[in-house]
Amino acid sequence: MKVILLEDIKGVGKKDQIINAADGYAKNFLFAKNKAIEATQNNLKQLENKKKVEETRKAEEYQKAKELGEKLDKITVTVSVKTGNNGKIFGSITNKEIGAALKEQHNIDIDKKKIIINTPIKAIGEKTVDIKLHSKVTSKLTVKITEL
Repeated sequence: MKVILLEDIKGVGKKDQIINAADGYAKNFLFAKNKAIEATQNNLKQLENKKKVEETRKAEEYQKAKELGEKLDKITVTVSVKTGNNGKIFGSITNKEIGAALKEQHNIDIDKKKIIINTPIKAIGEKTVDIKLHSKVTSKLTVKITEL
């Protein structure tokens, strides 16, 4: 019996996958626990429409991330911090501080988890940090560290 899985089932298949299942397994387990539906013409059309909508949504997300990435490549964010006598920063600049400065100065809200600092920023000057906007889009942001 052909069924459409409604969720991931270990050893059986992934969500929205069409599989062949034994009649007893399908009726007594998959249908009874709402883990699958029968692969009728109507259900197959609904699945196809759902996949088209999902593809469109993913394409829009990618396009938005690409546009934001191009914008971020041109931006410089300034972070002012307290320093010691020799120009060293107390502690280091975090992705949270960079995200807050980006929001404040350019009104762009980016999750701090997407800001990737490869080496700790512990001195005054300009540094470049990566921002992972999408699985296929990574942007470079210039961060200028100044003394308070």
